[in-house]
Amino acid sequence: MIRPSLRGRAVSIVAVALTVLLTACGGGSTDDPHGVDISSGDKRVNLVAFAAPKPAFDVAIPLFRETNPDVGFSQSYGASGDQSRKVARHVPADVVNMSVAPDVTRIVKAGLIDKDWEKAYPRRSVPFTSLVAVVVRPGNPKGIHDWADLLKPGVEVVTPNPASSGSAKWNLLAPYAALSNGGQEPEKGLAFVKELIRDHTTVSPGSGRDATSAFESGQGDVLLSYESEAVLLQRQSEKEGKPRPEYFIPPQSFRIDLPVAVVNTAQSPEAAKRFVGFLFSPEAQRAIPRSGFRAGDPAIAAETAHQFPAQPQRLWTVDELGAVLGKGTAAKNNGKDLTGWPAVDAALFGDKGTIAAAYKNGGK
Repeated sequence: MIRPSLRGRAVSIVAVALTVLLTACGGGSTDDPHGVDISSGDKRVNLVAFAAPKPAFDVAIPLFRETNPDVGFSQSYGASGDQSRKVARHVPADVVNMSVAPDVTRIVKAGLIDKDWEKAYPRRSVPFTSLVAVVVRPGNPKGIHDWADLLKPGVEVVTPNPASSGSAKWNLLAPYAALSNGGQEPEKGLAFVKELIRDHTTVSPGSGRDATSAFESGQGDVLLSYESEAVLLQRQSEKEGKPRPEYFIPPQSFRIDLPVAVVNTAQSPEAAKRFVGFLFSPEAQRAIPRSGFRAGDPAIAAETAHQFPAQPQRLWTVDELGAVLGKGTAAKNNGKDLTGWPAVDAALFGDKGTIAAAYKNGGK
């Protein structure tokens, strides 16, 4: 969604998006991460993922193939909601990695993933995580240090559209949870989000990766993003000799859980399960933080925390927020209150969700 008053800015966003698309479609961009062949092998795993985790898989897949050279990979990356809808429409996929659990649920409803998929692997099938981060221009010229600073006059914020992007949902959950005390005071959290949308969100790209590209091209003063995207943006700026943007984790932020699942129509189910199982191994868990994502294993996450300069004082989770927002929903849910993502999605992002309505009404 692009605000009408800023429609002219769409031109540069389209240009950025085309550049990203052409780069992604260039020879070997997904088959040869860092110049390492990952496509050869007697068995094949077709990975369909949201836009951001390519750096994590660029680490994990070559590492997996060191002891599993019989498995070759093809990859597709895009906005989480869009990728989920494609797989639900039977676009070929063997393994999916989505930004939010509801995007996996959509594929479950299509009959392509088992209903108990969260129990298939540790930690509800979440191999790696990230945190919601705030990225600012070099030197932080707008003086952004916490969520309230985003509402300063003249501050322009880049964040994706939650209609297509799971990243956008996480980005909004962080300030919502912080301002609402974990959902206890929902009107305060919603008031913040409405003002952010109405007065400060300049563009809403389709995915987290597109939002990063828009910010990199000069759009906005602040980017809301995964910590992993912030790390990638800094590395890319250094590589290109550009001034390095800064990022920080606000005192209160949100843990981003990024689930993975094996699709029932996988062409080689054994290979797909072997790879997903590897993602949870200590070897993979210790390697993945090199990509900017945090290990899903709490012990290894603590062990590798020194690789991440920013640590929040309070980290909210979907389970915490869902426990509050789901209270009183039993009458419409077979006698049980909604919890976790079902509760959060219904209250905030679903057809009757308050944040979804705010987006439709331009923050009003």
